Amino acid sequence: MKWKKLGKIFDPTGLRLPNDCNQFAQSPQALVFADFVRIYFSTRTEDKGKYLSHIAFVDLKKNLRDIIRVSEEPVIELGKLGCFDEHGIFPMNVLRHGDAIYGYTCGWNRRVSVSVDTAIGLAISHDEGLTFQRVGDGPVLSTSLHEPCLVGDGFVRVIGGVFHMWYIFGTGWKRFSPDAAPDRTYKIGHAISSDGIQWVKDEGRQIIPDRLGPDESQALPSVIEIAGRHHMFFCFRQSFDFRANRDRGYRIGHAWSDDLSTWTRDDDHPGIDVTDGGWDSDMLCYPHVFDCDGRVYLLYNGNEFGRYGFGLAVLE
Repeated sequence: MKWKKLGKIFDPTGLRLPNDCNQFAQSPQALVFADFVRIYFSTRTEDKGKYLSHIAFVDLKKNLRDIIRVSEEPVIELGKLGCFDEHGIFPMNVLRHGDAIYGYTCGWNRRVSVSVDTAIGLAISHDEGLTFQRVGDGPVLSTSLHEPCLVGDGFVRVIGGVFHMWYIFGTGWKRFSPDAAPDRTYKIGHAISSDGIQWVKDEGRQIIPDRLGPDESQALPSVIEIAGRHHMFFCFRQSFDFRANRDRGYRIGHAWSDDLSTWTRDDDHPGIDVTDGGWDSDMLCYPHVFDCDGRVYLLYNGNEFGRYGFGLAVLE
């Protein structure tokens, strides 16, 4: 298998998105309709020197180039005061279930000793994904005894009548130098559910082995079945000095499984890497893999964590 890059397909620069957002288009997530593809993403607005992340979408023709429209109204409001998603939603994974569309959100809330914590919520749409309403103000998956912080990035598929969620959990925060702010490390885990609301974790089990050592952070798993085998694409980086250091920033990893439990990591097949110049020359992050009309596509962000939009690759 081999990825062929098709270039950047959406740039939020200069657009006026809902919630007065005009920066970033992070973590693109596709929902395929009969005659177009809707791609949800997280964008940002400034708030007293920090950011609030909001969900927006762009509708593209099936050529995945021509823009039909960009959302004009908020897809989902941020959480209430003190709730897990008060300060942002990033990302939101969407899937059809019956006559509804489920949206699994990653809610962000600010902390004092460290910058943030996260948890996973559920919102449901009954208007074909234009707006989503929470099933409750709290999360459906959060921290626990062996997953003490930073549960997020849920990706859900229904396989054999069972909901499967791949997500990340934090192993802890650490100061990597005495004068540095704490940085976080997180790994990919797995949970199952019969209804998509009540989840059972494989508590604290890291399912994807490290490539960079114990300080490797893994994020945003995305799973698809190709020729009877399950394939996961995710991003990984060093846990510190990754924001401006090209050699320590995000890259896209890959693993495969025949039973959804045991995963073999193989980042090189199929491989996709940074370019020598341009919008994705420093990092590749936040992948989302999906099928459209019999072809497998990969959405992903490039430099500066998606500040300048997202691109597309096709599996040859």
